[in-house]
Amino acid sequence: MPDAVTHFEIYADEPTRLVEFYGALFGWQIEQLPGIEYWRVQTGGDGAEAVGGGLLRRPIPGPQSWVHYVHVASVEAAVSEIQRLGGSVIRPRAAVAKVAWYAVVADPEGNIFAVWQADPTAFPTPEPD
Repeated sequence: MPDAVTHFEIYADEPTRLVEFYGALFGWQIEQLPGIEYWRVQTGGDGAEAVGGGLLRRPIPGPQSWVHYVHVASVEAAVSEIQRLGGSVIRPRAAVAKVAWYAVVADPEGNIFAVWQADPTAFPTPEPD
């Protein structure tokens, strides 16, 4: 399929820390390739639904990143687990009106990603005056 995302890579100063983090958080299967410091990530799904990636030692300084959205059953539960595992919240839970709830978070190495919960009843609450 043209223009489809083919894979992703997550950079870390301590890759094994993120192997544990993402394995515990999402149940991803992560295995180190023989003889090199590169871990293959399988997120699940079959065929076109499967998105694989890699985890490796950070090759460049700085926070450059592409925010990937990961579908979860509950944004609140995911955020709680992210914090329990040493991650942090960058943007608290918010609504995309009549589409979904999401939150932007960071793993323990500071890599930013988002969690997404589809919900056709999601609606932003008005800001208090």
